[in-house]
Amino acid sequence: MYKQQPRQMAAEDIEDLVQGYQVHRDVYISRDVYELEMRHLFTNSWVFVGHESQTPNKGDYYATQIGDQPVIQVRHSDGEVKVLHNRCPHKGVKIAIDREGNTGKFFRCPYHAWSFKTDGCLLAIPLKKGYENTGLDETENVKGIKPVGDVRNYRGFIFARLADEGISFEDFFQGSLSSIDNMVDRSPEGRLEIAGPPLRYMHQCNWKMLVENQTDTCHPMVAHESSAGTAVKIWESLGNPEPRPPAMEIIAPFMSPYEFFEDMGIRTWPNGHGHTGVHHSIHSDYSAVPGYFEAMCEAYGEDRAKAIMDENRHNTVYFPSIMIKGPIQQLRNFIPLGPDKTLVESYIYRLVGAPDHLLARTAMYNRMINAPTSIVGHDDLEMYERAQEGLHSEGLEWVNVQRLYPGAEEDFSEEAVENGTTERQMRNQFHAWAKFMTATMPRRTELQGEAGQ
Repeated sequence: MYKQQPRQMAAEDIEDLVQGYQVHRDVYISRDVYELEMRHLFTNSWVFVGHESQTPNKGDYYATQIGDQPVIQVRHSDGEVKVLHNRCPHKGVKIAIDREGNTGKFFRCPYHAWSFKTDGCLLAIPLKKGYENTGLDETENVKGIKPVGDVRNYRGFIFARLADEGISFEDFFQGSLSSIDNMVDRSPEGRLEIAGPPLRYMHQCNWKMLVENQTDTCHPMVAHESSAGTAVKIWESLGNPEPRPPAMEIIAPFMSPYEFFEDMGIRTWPNGHGHTGVHHSIHSDYSAVPGYFEAMCEAYGEDRAKAIMDENRHNTVYFPSIMIKGPIQQLRNFIPLGPDKTLVESYIYRLVGAPDHLLARTAMYNRMINAPTSIVGHDDLEMYERAQEGLHSEGLEWVNVQRLYPGAEEDFSEEAVENGTTERQMRNQFHAWAKFMTATMPRRTELQGEAGQ
């Protein structure tokens, strides 16, 4: 379906929507703002595509999207992972319509049989003589399937920047990559493998609500009282028998008091990245798994193994659209489908060389907290959808993110650690949102100049 171009807006119009401790409701409900996010934010920033273990063999492919752009992650004949736009350069037909598969040594368009190597290069055109002396060789179409602007494989995680030029991978992520490092290092072999397809379901709300919620530590004991709170009350009524089953280890920490989350701490990095759980987290007191520490000591030495396992970060947000949980090897991908529609994918990973019990616990967490059948995740979903509806109210135009605001303009250019209930990370995200939204947008003077010509 053809989408209308968003109304002409200058960079200053976007910047005006973010004002220190508050953001305008249009960042959540405006169709024009959403379309500009697809054209600018998701083009200029580095966005998660997939994990290399989703395409382990040559010819394996995985179809997904970056913003609203359909792309293909594929393992090329040289063993490298490539990311291509999912569009035939001839008539625009999608090359891969299945979610995943193996294409062999080449892709073949199902419409006119143009074929392409798995790095996108044109391989063959049927009856090519029909293009002789037409000038086809001078067009972009003859180059094949267009590769995505820039791609980086970081310890198995594939990220891409749609724009051909822009901020480098290293400058974009900086110290935040330490959360991926910790998650991968938890494998005695330093390697993760995807563990089945993701849990996937739809949220009728703006994608940024989900991203913000990952570091919102003042809601668990309130929003989850009906689910986690009920489970805890039932367990208490039984006399708190020990040992606690894994389900209680997972769900009970959601009812921790404000003081627990305050002491937990929040770390922020430039460009919208940050994590909860600097000092401890809801994952800190899980039961030890027999044989795991021994395997880690053999791989890393005791001191290094202890340092890896003692790092229990809660949620790490990689702006703009994913969250990872290192201690339980989970990744949630928030895929925007409209200003009020978001597809959520929740992946889990196997720690290669670690006891299978760890994967079982991770799978249990995913089902209990993030599945469509979750008793906890629906608490959040209810809040998102109520907010999406409430923001259409004419009562107020601005959304408040003022908790522990310093009362002056904040510096997001350096790493910072603060009280675990601060909303600084939300403000950090919106600072990055405005930065990457406006990086390639015209300024008002440029638009005025164009209008005067």
